[in-house]
Amino acid sequence: MIGDLGKLDDARIVDIGGSVLTLGGLVSAVIIIAAAIVVSWFITRGLRRLRLKAQRGAQALYLLEKLTGYAVIVFGVIVGLSSAGLNLSSLAVFAGAIGIGVGLGLQGVVKEFVSGIFLIFDRMVSVGDYVELESGTRGAIAEIGPRATRIRTNDNVNVIIPNSHLIQGPVTNWTLKGDTRRIHIPFSVAYGASRAEVREAVLAAANASPFTMPETDQRKSQVWLVGFGDSSLNFELLVWPSPQAVKRPAAMHAAYTWAIADALDAAGIEIPFPQTDLRIRSLLGREGDDAFSALGLGDHLSASQAKSSAPTVDAARAVNDAAADLLTPQPDPIESPDD
Repeated sequence: MIGDLGKLDDARIVDIGGSVLTLGGLVSAVIIIAAAIVVSWFITRGLRRLRLKAQRGAQALYLLEKLTGYAVIVFGVIVGLSSAGLNLSSLAVFAGAIGIGVGLGLQGVVKEFVSGIFLIFDRMVSVGDYVELESGTRGAIAEIGPRATRIRTNDNVNVIIPNSHLIQGPVTNWTLKGDTRRIHIPFSVAYGASRAEVREAVLAAANASPFTMPETDQRKSQVWLVGFGDSSLNFELLVWPSPQAVKRPAAMHAAYTWAIADALDAAGIEIPFPQTDLRIRSLLGREGDDAFSALGLGDHLSASQAKSSAPTVDAARAVNDAAADLLTPQPDPIESPDD
């Protein structure tokens, strides 16, 4: 029986370029390649855990993780083919012809793979950065793979983007080098409001927000008067939010808008709405309430006055949900070790 197994192990399967591929060699190649895949998985898993715990050098560890995983698998494939009895040098011409054919058929895949390598080395776009694409997609880069990049939005939606799109198309990196950025929050007040009071109230609200960066000589919160509307003075609040808030632009914009509305209400500053005032100086010699009575609008006027004098909801009891959302820690967009 042992002799029969030995014969089976030496059984020829195919002869390629002077190299004989036996059943035993094929089994050895499969075992070596499988072992290389397992070793690559353990190495990348360990490096990933180390990267997620590292305070600094996460990008270098990500680069090491990817390159090590690829290198171990490629090395295992070469060793496996050699152990199978294939003479790789004698297959150079054949492999070159096959490579040309595969390259023509899979040129898109090769293009994306090379683009991914450039993204990893270039580091203008890195894992963890918050980016915005030309299509309007915004999110944090969770993974740069061999074919595509995975972007996770703040709504926990994973968007798969081909690597070449991040190289060829314009990409806005909101957190390049881990820094913050200045944002503009537009708002309007009614004509007649004191511009000084508007500025004071809005700046106080912005600086009181826990996600506003402390002011420096180069980074100060400001209020600009940017235009005159049909029924309003148009302002913008310019503020420097924290880097974590920058990664959640929709909630950040909503939180500051809510804070501005509360500040204007507390200061008694009117927020305008489109309106048209019709002024009648006299009607049939009558003015004021007598003129309204002559038009039959006396009851309507009384109802409007009663409605305007009705108590309103206390703004202090309203909850700024967007601000609460910004203060809630956001899950790390980078894949977890268990992925």
